[in-house]
Amino acid sequence: MSNGRDILRGDLEQIIAQGRLNALFQPIASMRDGEAFGYEGLVRGPSTSFLHSPINLFRVAEECGLLAQLDFACRRTIVSAFVRERLPGKLFLNVCPATLIHPDFRPGATLEILREVGLSPQRVVIELTETQPTHDYDLLKEALLHYREMGFRIAIDDLGEGFSGLRLWSELKPEYVKIDKYFIQGLTQDAQKRQFVRSIHHIALNTGTRVVAEGIETPEELDVVRRIGISLAQGYLIGRPLTSPPHRLALEFDGVERPQLGSSRQGNAGDLLVDVPKVSPDEPAKAIYRRFADDATLYALPVVDGIRPVGLLKRHEVLELFARPFTPELFGNRPCSVLMDRSPLIVEASTSLQELSQLVTAAERRYLADGFIITSQAHYLGMGTGHDLMRAMTELQVRAARHANPLTLLPGNVPIQERIERWLEERHPFTVAYFDLDNFKPYNDVYGYVRGDALIQLCGETLLTCADPVRDFVGHIGGDDFMVLFRSDDAQARCQSALMQFEQSLLQHFSPEHLATRGYSAADRRGVMQRYPLVSLSAGLVDVVPGEFASHHEVASAAASAKSLAKREPGSTLFIERRVGPHAQPWSVAA
Repeated sequence: MSNGRDILRGDLEQIIAQGRLNALFQPIASMRDGEAFGYEGLVRGPSTSFLHSPINLFRVAEECGLLAQLDFACRRTIVSAFVRERLPGKLFLNVCPATLIHPDFRPGATLEILREVGLSPQRVVIELTETQPTHDYDLLKEALLHYREMGFRIAIDDLGEGFSGLRLWSELKPEYVKIDKYFIQGLTQDAQKRQFVRSIHHIALNTGTRVVAEGIETPEELDVVRRIGISLAQGYLIGRPLTSPPHRLALEFDGVERPQLGSSRQGNAGDLLVDVPKVSPDEPAKAIYRRFADDATLYALPVVDGIRPVGLLKRHEVLELFARPFTPELFGNRPCSVLMDRSPLIVEASTSLQELSQLVTAAERRYLADGFIITSQAHYLGMGTGHDLMRAMTELQVRAARHANPLTLLPGNVPIQERIERWLEERHPFTVAYFDLDNFKPYNDVYGYVRGDALIQLCGETLLTCADPVRDFVGHIGGDDFMVLFRSDDAQARCQSALMQFEQSLLQHFSPEHLATRGYSAADRRGVMQRYPLVSLSAGLVDVVPGEFASHHEVASAAASAKSLAKREPGSTLFIERRVGPHAQPWSVAA
């Protein structure tokens, strides 16, 4: 055993000394325009060696006490290859936290490598790859602050998998966090994973951190991640690790129900579009000053290089600068790009108003005052203002509150009808499920309206859990009636899951006595005492095929009919109306 380890140690020392490590790069896509935001640098050992696999490579290095030496060799290999390939964007450079607190750690060594090849530290993100517990937080924090002072950015890798990711996030305040691929793969079918990702995104918005979703392998996963609002994505769907990766990705977003420009019902950034003239980066600064001086209504000018916006010129900054002595002589003939803000807020026209509002309020305050640039497939369209965004958000909130059910806060009749009409107009096939509580009135009479309201809220929460937040729509018609509109392909399975979850959650809402007898006595509508079974949930399911229904009235009528047939069966029942073959077939959940 010792002899084998000595051989591997010798092989590893030789690989490091001879520079035989190979660099690969996997692209990280910007969800704003589908282009490459940067690349993660990865390493492999010689192809014919046992140490080709990075797992073997780093395990042997750790066992032989060569982790710090290997880590530094990997950095040199990746940085050199990144510059040699002339890759655009940022380089995400993996660094093991243990090496930062290793006795042989030499501050400034990475910066020396960058200087040798001419790469700016502002383009490098130090990515902490946590393969073992980190105990000395103070020393680790000190080392990372040293990196940040030199211009590097910090990222935490595999958030949700490591030993102490959340603590590192809190302690180190990184510019980026990468969600572990476990939470990304399969999130289209897993409500808990979606909730985890949404929670991480929410924390990131409030801490000024950008989230990278790792492990994206399907268009559906990419679409869900994009709609949650995550701005960066990585995975085999976007690009596999390659020695010479493509410089341009031109990623296509083919998600369902993408908002269309100018659709007021959708509520997107395109609704706020204002036509603002663009300027070229090389236009003289004095010409920009004259534009602002001649037009008091002009608050900002976007700087566009060809079709892509690259910066923003702000009225107050330009006028203030030219009011100073000697500015016209010093800056007048220089290109306006020297005066522009190089990091304005740029959003796609299809960005929802909710997502745009989160971006503006969670980012720097200047975005609200200066406005934002609106693009379509990264092509300049115009601008939007913070004032118009606030007005539009207020209108949306007032409208949502007006038509929401006050008990569950779910969309009420008007939004349900509008959604059905829109999907009918767009000729999208979908499925309607009408849910109704059975024997709810006796329960309300026996347990009181407060307990009854809790039961209705439970039903709404259960339906939300079982519906896809991106593809599906959950509405509360009123009372104990709900409607779910499914774009998901597995509507029947989701309904069955909802019925079973409701049955299980329902047990805590009854007294032991009523559970034991499976029912209770209550007065009927004529005041006569009757025996009633426990509350259950029935649902009628109807597939809506383009051309079969003329209006939301017909869809609702068909769903109500299917629901009535479901209620004829005892217990929680799903009735599926089949328009081809047998007319209907019930399915029941055991009580």
